[in-house]
Amino acid sequence: MSAPTAPAASHPRAASSYQPAIPRQEALEKLRTELGIQRGRIHQQFEQRKTSGVATARNLALLMDHIIEQLARHAGLPHPDHPSAGGESFCLCATGGYGAGLLAPFSDVDLLFLTDRPPSDTLIQAIEYVLYTLWDLGLRVGHATRTIESAMEMARTDQTSCTTLLDIRPLYGQNALVLSLQEKLEAHLKGPALERFVLQAIAQREDRHRRFGETPYLVEPHIKEGKGGLRDLQVLNWIGYAVLGNGLSIKSNLQRAQGLAPACTLLGLLTKREISRTRSLWNFLWTVRLNLHYITGRNEERLTFDVQPIIGARMRYGNHGHQRGVERFMRHHFLMARAVMRLTHVFQPAILLHLRNQLQQRPPRVEPGPDGFQRIDGYLSLPNPLVLVREPITVLRFLDCARRHQLALHPAAIQQIIRFERHSATLRHNEEASSLFIKLLCEPASEVPPAVLPGQPAISEMEHEEDDEHSRIFWLPLLNETGILSHLLPGWSRILGRTQFDGYHIHTVEAHTIESVRVLRMIEQGRMTDELPLAYRLARTMTQRPLLYLATLLHDIGKGHGGDHSEIGADIATSICQQLGFSASDTDTVSWLVLHHLLLSRTAFSRDIDDPQTILDLADIIQSPKRLRMLLLLTIADIRAVGPRAWNAWKATLLGRLYTRIADVLEGGLQAREDDERVEHNKAFVQQALMDEGMASADIASFMKLGSPGYWLSFDPQSHVRHAGLISRHRAGGRDDAIIMDIVPLPSRGITELTVFCKDKPGLFSRITGALALCGATIADARIHTLHNGMVLDTFWFQAPHGEAFLEPEHVERLRETITQVMEGDVNLDETLSAASFPLARRLEALPIPSRVLIDNDASENHSIVEVNGRDRPALLHNITATLSRLKLHISSAHIMTYGLRAVDVFYVTDSEGRKLATPEQEEALQAALLETLRHTEADIS
Repeated sequence: MSAPTAPAASHPRAASSYQPAIPRQEALEKLRTELGIQRGRIHQQFEQRKTSGVATARNLALLMDHIIEQLARHAGLPHPDHPSAGGESFCLCATGGYGAGLLAPFSDVDLLFLTDRPPSDTLIQAIEYVLYTLWDLGLRVGHATRTIESAMEMARTDQTSCTTLLDIRPLYGQNALVLSLQEKLEAHLKGPALERFVLQAIAQREDRHRRFGETPYLVEPHIKEGKGGLRDLQVLNWIGYAVLGNGLSIKSNLQRAQGLAPACTLLGLLTKREISRTRSLWNFLWTVRLNLHYITGRNEERLTFDVQPIIGARMRYGNHGHQRGVERFMRHHFLMARAVMRLTHVFQPAILLHLRNQLQQRPPRVEPGPDGFQRIDGYLSLPNPLVLVREPITVLRFLDCARRHQLALHPAAIQQIIRFERHSATLRHNEEASSLFIKLLCEPASEVPPAVLPGQPAISEMEHEEDDEHSRIFWLPLLNETGILSHLLPGWSRILGRTQFDGYHIHTVEAHTIESVRVLRMIEQGRMTDELPLAYRLARTMTQRPLLYLATLLHDIGKGHGGDHSEIGADIATSICQQLGFSASDTDTVSWLVLHHLLLSRTAFSRDIDDPQTILDLADIIQSPKRLRMLLLLTIADIRAVGPRAWNAWKATLLGRLYTRIADVLEGGLQAREDDERVEHNKAFVQQALMDEGMASADIASFMKLGSPGYWLSFDPQSHVRHAGLISRHRAGGRDDAIIMDIVPLPSRGITELTVFCKDKPGLFSRITGALALCGATIADARIHTLHNGMVLDTFWFQAPHGEAFLEPEHVERLRETITQVMEGDVNLDETLSAASFPLARRLEALPIPSRVLIDNDASENHSIVEVNGRDRPALLHNITATLSRLKLHISSAHIMTYGLRAVDVFYVTDSEGRKLATPEQEEALQAALLETLRHTEADIS
């Protein structure tokens, strides 16, 4: 009950005649012993798998019933067998989840002290006796003391109170009070009040989903409040009780605890198979919840990474093939959450239709629809659902008809599609089915309209004008939720509910894939122009839409098979394209896109894209400007679908630069490994700009001789001008050991740029990375240029903790002071970092992040490329670069990328003589040293 009324312990009273049957301390000791023994027995039965999740929750509720009934007797509360001297009518009731007859080990015990008139002081003292004893027993108690009228007043004005009363159950006292309250509640839930209750219950559920995640496929789901969780099933119960009746009687409480309201099955809204499945998933979710409570020892409802493997093991999910037990457990959990959503698609529309019939008291309006289908109150419907069995192609014809005419589906039609989805497996290799599927896949998109009462517009004219491309329905989630996608595409069922244990992806594989397609559509429609301008320009000229959309749908379909998911996915994509009737050329394109869907992102974020060798290697792989455009769009959609925080302006900048350079090669603009023409052009532009600024001719001439061709190709002219100013300031200062620093926020790129010009010193790069770590900065990229005069120009691009540029002047000044102090030796970096480093949240420690070091001597002409993979943590980059410095390796550039918990740091290095690593012994020594550094990092976290 909301807004509970507290017991009036602090009210001043005259001497009271209240005398409990047993002193409270004696009752407390007696009940504490009994509660502990019986709880232990119930827990043991659950641990030994003698009782299921629902049975255990019911046993806990029954135990609590027994404790409260005894406590009420000890308190001397009025009862028909021994009424109070004042003749007060009273009933102690369970409400909420406890009222429904189920209780988790650490859940609240919700109680209502119900009276027919305001309670006397003696009754209040008896109620306080009960509450104080329950609190002393260590129970969490939600409580209210109300008369029937005040309870109804709350029910009329507060949705939560009304919902709570639906599950009211008498524990002790006069049951007639509860019957009277239920009669009044049933009388209240009629007409407009009933409609308001149902729509508010659905609206509250949608709001809850927005707070706890609008998809059931979050990798750390909230099993109670999240989408597809226990609360969604309870909402179906509540609206079923309210609309269908027969759910408010006391006798049905134990039956109601089994699953959905019995009235639902009596009215034929669910099949026997659906009833059985509902009870299975109800029991599964309760079993998970009870395990979660017992493991954590508290009222915990989020299935975090650290408890997932424990619960998986307790529920007997062992390793199988390439799948670990925890992966199998979480996949089953997501399939159960999906089943809750499918049940909502079946059950809720039927409830709403039944409600509509009650309110309007007329039969639905049936009229002919397009293509031989029919409309019911404006919704597209199937005249005879058995046609889905006799002629399965009808399901895709039906959806295509809705697509072309932009009609929302009748709730009964969605029910029928779900019930007969298994017959769509016969549509593989069907030419018409393939054509219709591609049309549904490529249809411009928006969300499927929410469930509304029949009679409301099928598509909201309030938001978009008719035929507006943005208002067109996005069919892919419906194809997935109804099961059609699993039967139509080989391999799709394998990624259903598959968790990605990397701390980077927040959705399961198929949810991420569907979101990728959604993002691609939004790009094409221009709805993300401000965020992705380059992608929108490319999408406007896209000529092979079906190929790109299919490749986006299939890009992760190889996950879960073991091995490289890109290679496996490419093979699966080839089979699917052949099944769908694509030509050999188109099949090759889709397969190629799936095979290389990580190529651009891996290169842009972990390689030197100003190295001509890198660009030429990519151009050899891609070969076609058209493939390059499609690959970039797929790459952007893939990254953006991970979540808004996975994409930022800096990544957009790097991908845009990489795309431009590869396009230049493919169009014949870069024919040599060093583009002398571009170098000379940049130098001439910079020289003129410096002259315009009035820099001395001697300084200009000196600056123009300092940089190598790689330096002149690595920066834009404006940066070169800034660098010239730094070098000029250094010369003017007259100190050879002076450190000149420049920090420039670049908000358009979402990055801050640090440039340091000084004399080269061993460990310089490592000290700067350590200073940035002290400031909470995340380094994204770094370049080191040793100039011809022996000085170094180090450039770092970094971000604030939430992925933006450092913009506030005080933050920039703090950066400058910290870096200066570290560079001048005023700060003991190792001690300060050790004190400032914070371990990862404990729930994340459970995720295995393997350490790996790769050395490539072929991908760059002048450098060895060292790639270090390991668990991310503060100052990791400092530790790695300190190791490289200790081994006397010179870092030319560093490229830093973090995927959730996994850091991928790539360094272009040479030895002390400026050469690549020449021998296997050098490579092995470097690999061993870096792995030892990563091992110490893991030990520090633990």
